[in-house]
Amino acid sequence: MMKIESIRLKNFKNFRDARIDNLPRFCVIVGANGSGKSTLFDVFGFIKDCLTFNVRQALQARGGFQEVMSRNVNLDESIEIELCFRMEIAGVERLVTYLLRIGLNDRKPVVRREILRYKRGRYGSPFHFIDFANGVGSAVTNEEDFDKQDDTLEREAQSVAPDALAIKGLGQFARFKAANALRQLLENWHVSDFHINLARGSKDAIGESNHLSVTGDNLQLVARNLFENDPDRFAKIVAAMQHRVPGISDVEPVLTQDGRLILRFQDQQFTDPFIDRYVSDGTIKLFAYLVLLYDPDPHPLLCVEEPENQLYPTLLWELAEEFRAYAEQGGQVLVSTHSPDFLNAIQLDEVYWLVREQGSTKILRARDDAQISAFIAEGDQMGYLWKEGFFRGTGPQ
Repeated sequence: MMKIESIRLKNFKNFRDARIDNLPRFCVIVGANGSGKSTLFDVFGFIKDCLTFNVRQALQARGGFQEVMSRNVNLDESIEIELCFRMEIAGVERLVTYLLRIGLNDRKPVVRREILRYKRGRYGSPFHFIDFANGVGSAVTNEEDFDKQDDTLEREAQSVAPDALAIKGLGQFARFKAANALRQLLENWHVSDFHINLARGSKDAIGESNHLSVTGDNLQLVARNLFENDPDRFAKIVAAMQHRVPGISDVEPVLTQDGRLILRFQDQQFTDPFIDRYVSDGTIKLFAYLVLLYDPDPHPLLCVEEPENQLYPTLLWELAEEFRAYAEQGGQVLVSTHSPDFLNAIQLDEVYWLVREQGSTKILRARDDAQISAFIAEGDQMGYLWKEGFFRGTGPQ
């Protein structure tokens, strides 16, 4: 899978000028309430909305351009998002940069600049394989011809709506390698907005069953699909539940007489199983996370906010292990948390924290702080240090 290496934000809400470099495959974000954790995760949702719909609709869903633009910034300026990610092109892993710059033209939002670039060789400057401004631009159609000089590459002129992303159209075609790969990345990343009340209860047996939805409202359908079509994988999920949740011995999706699906949990201390309506919130949530993490076609990027809610503290270490295992298999996981118990399971290289100063958010990395690094080297745990206030400008809320 591709891996996001860095994120740069300019004038995106409270991120007036911020960046994260050298992102690990498993990354945990901490910060005080209002520091920007949800905003950082919304960057991914915003880009996906721009791709799925257009820039205008993505902005409208967040209150409009003025609400997304950082405060006290001239509206003539642009919102900028830059992603750098690694992917294989022509048998070589390359660092690809995607730049999206959004502004107003006659008070209407437009894509002022959209660039997709990477180095063709070991040396030299990155080459622009896609370059658009205000709906007009061009794209290289033979980007794998690395033996050709830059000025002999075949460039195809294109036009799109001024508020549409060029990669939305170009990414449909295999000949635009990097655009195609980026579109797949954007379409398939998962920004969780899980709701216990939506995951519970009986559900119609017809609907999306290949992937868990962002809210978890199709949990029964996805479980049933795995149970019937991938029993070995479902058995691994049940085994993980048995290991992680004391007392749970089995989970089974059941089709009711009226054609609806429910989940049935077996507690080894009782003869009769419980339907999910009577199972604890934490049990339902952990099962949903395992269904997400054991997906046979895993998402390249998972974003999960505050997974500790409804979970017993001792389960948080177990959940961190599951997130890390997912990342080690090639995915990428970003988690925000307020929990010292969850942080105690996290390694030094995996932690970033957000600090709000004069209305703008900065992004710091734990390993770059000499005092935190020294304490961890001496055997202290991350959650303890955070709870005791060693993360400057933040603390448990």
